[in-house]
Amino acid sequence: MNWLRKIFRKSPEWISEEERLKIIEQSSKQVSRGVFFATIIIITSFLPVFMLTGQEGKLFHPLAYTKTFIMIVDALLVITLAPVLISFFMKGKFRPDSHNPINRFLERIYEPVIRTVLKWRKTTIAINVIALVITIPLLRSLGSEFMPPLDEQSILFMPVTLPDVSNAEAKRILQVQDRIIKSVPEVDKVLGKAGRASTATDNSPISMIETIIMLKPKTQWRKGKTKKDIINELDAKLQIPGVVNGWTQPIINRINMLATGIRTDVGVKVYGQNLDTIAAVSERVRKELEGTPGVMDLYVEPVTGGKYLSINVRRNDLARYGLSVDDVNQTVETALGGAPVGQTIEGRQRFSISVRLAQEYRNSVEHIRRIPLMSPGAGEVPLSAVADVQFEDGPPMITSDNAMLRGAVLFNVRGRDLGSTVQDAIAKMSKAKGVLPAGYYLEWSGQYENLIRGQRTLMWIAPIVLVIIFFSLYFAFHSVREAFLSLITVPFALIGGAYMIYFWGVNLSVAVAVGFIALFGIAVETGIVMVIYLNDAMQQLVKLKGNSAATITRDDLREYVIYGAAKRLRPKLMTVCVSLFGLVPVLWASGVGTDVMKPIVLPMIGGVLTSSTHILLVTPLIFLMTKEFELRKHGKLEIHEVHH
Repeated sequence: MNWLRKIFRKSPEWISEEERLKIIEQSSKQVSRGVFFATIIIITSFLPVFMLTGQEGKLFHPLAYTKTFIMIVDALLVITLAPVLISFFMKGKFRPDSHNPINRFLERIYEPVIRTVLKWRKTTIAINVIALVITIPLLRSLGSEFMPPLDEQSILFMPVTLPDVSNAEAKRILQVQDRIIKSVPEVDKVLGKAGRASTATDNSPISMIETIIMLKPKTQWRKGKTKKDIINELDAKLQIPGVVNGWTQPIINRINMLATGIRTDVGVKVYGQNLDTIAAVSERVRKELEGTPGVMDLYVEPVTGGKYLSINVRRNDLARYGLSVDDVNQTVETALGGAPVGQTIEGRQRFSISVRLAQEYRNSVEHIRRIPLMSPGAGEVPLSAVADVQFEDGPPMITSDNAMLRGAVLFNVRGRDLGSTVQDAIAKMSKAKGVLPAGYYLEWSGQYENLIRGQRTLMWIAPIVLVIIFFSLYFAFHSVREAFLSLITVPFALIGGAYMIYFWGVNLSVAVAVGFIALFGIAVETGIVMVIYLNDAMQQLVKLKGNSAATITRDDLREYVIYGAAKRLRPKLMTVCVSLFGLVPVLWASGVGTDVMKPIVLPMIGGVLTSSTHILLVTPLIFLMTKEFELRKHGKLEIHEVHH
């Protein structure tokens, strides 16, 4: 190896300005093309992220735009500004790599390793293939979810009670719950409401309570307590008869309700033509889903059970007293709903004045039956004398989708991944018999609906990414073989990413997929640099010994491949370290947003480590085997110019 280094060793003596600029020009041509195309590959490989739609698109499009614009500027600076700055700052002697102690240390470690790899070829390739094969069942064993849960540092408590609950009872339940919640040490503030706000977008019934729980900073929590522990503790304390608890977070709840019409993680929509049948089917679905691992806060959205005050007028009695239906309607409307009688002015504001019966005269059926009607002939007559007044059952709320009546069975997912939980639930429903009558069907909605859409999009985005990377490599090397040699780093980058998310306990999601897409571009970048220097070593070999099998031996090929792999080892490792140094701090980051950042970063960190190992060890091996095949079959080497 020493004789090979002497051939390429530059004279450390001072050189003229013209020679210095010429060396800088040649070096820039050698490296800039590869770096430029590596940057373009990173850009183009990330473009399919723009094909994401829905929530995932709105979340990751800003990331894709930012990265794309930054890398475009980077690609331009590599071929324009970088050579100019090098000419300004690289003054004095040009010393060989052997003068750098870091480079000497790295080569002293790397050279015996690469020699061992080239000697034990089959073993090296077998180890890599086995590691790649193990990745397949590893990925299949991981859970799946639409997006990693974002910790909003607050909790939304959404209990549901009976649909015929009175305002007074709903108020009492709300106050009791708020006192219990505030008794937990980690709770800072409790903000609860029953019923709906005065807006067109809030259709909550009085039976649905919403309580936002603001938590104290984690430094003030009891030792060892997690948010999951707090929810479990609150859920145990808030078990009230007739109330079904529901736990989520304020922001994601609003997103779910606006996007899918479901206020929990998952909803089973029941479609049909009759509300009573829909209610019966929904109840059977609920019973089938009970006991499914991961299914929590399971309840049926009320379709029946509402109470309506029915006043049926008896026309014969009306005629006897000389009254009309309009007389009854107007009196009841005024007594119960109120009638405007004037306005009051306070400063620049005007308020209507309405008059109706006091609460104690309209809070029961008996009192309503005694509402007086003024008859022309009989004087004051009670309402019960001309009408039947009673409560009747009816739907508390009628919901329809696509002109079809629907009910819903709602549940959250806790303690398990979303994909596996819903798949088990679907399997249970498939085995159940007699649940759905003819003309009725189920539809799985909520976060699962988004998960399926994201998975389908990624299924055709992934091949597009690989095709884009391959053609970019082909334009860089003008060789299918060299492009493939750099492309095979992608599956080996997958190894580290898969192991990283497996041991970190992260579920597969759109965020993880975006991390893998970003990883593929980074992995290919380092591979391009390695192939450039390996091809440069082959050019030096041909220049010294000619391009013929008669003059080039297998030992020559091996030594030059080792030299090409070891050449500029420091900048190759710098490429890897820059990526790692930028990503690793995210693993220890805390605060809002880190829950989404970590699933993106984890596959990138693991993939960079394994792809770098593959590039430094396996890429030279495959390159050597390829050149030996060329020399044996064609009697000469195929030399690719990559530095012009």
